[in-house]
Amino acid sequence: ATGGELYALGRAGERFAVRNSGATTVVEGSGDHCCEYMTGGVVVVLGRTGRNVAAGMTGGVAFVLDEEDSLERLLNPDTVTLYPITTAEQEGLLRPLLEEHLRRTGSQKAAAILADWPSWQGRFKVLVPPSELAAVGLAQREQVVA
Repeated sequence: ATGGELYALGRAGERFAVRNSGATTVVEGSGDHCCEYMTGGVVVVLGRTGRNVAAGMTGGVAFVLDEEDSLERLLNPDTVTLYPITTAEQEGLLRPLLEEHLRRTGSQKAAAILADWPSWQGRFKVLVPPSELAAVGLAQREQVVA
């Protein structure tokens, strides 16, 4: 997609947001190869992903709710780095999308997250290629993932 918005109350299939170059999306899970070759836009996944996440991703930003602490092993680390949500820029991108997702879909998951943001914030990870570090308030040295 080159633009637009998608708020889906449900899980996306394999290859969700492949070659996304400008769309903003929120889904409640995805299959294998999510954000493959993504070059722009913002993707939010409020649940499980399949394997090979962000393979070839060179632009854009993806936020993934990592409830099972399994994203690191599913990630293709060749072009992106995994970070926790730690900056105002990150929260400023993510929270309004959660609010809009709730408004448009009535998502119980989004409602629970927003109702107890301090507890949920630490479960989100942001996938960032080097070209997008400044956009989310990160410097190269701030890489985390434990």
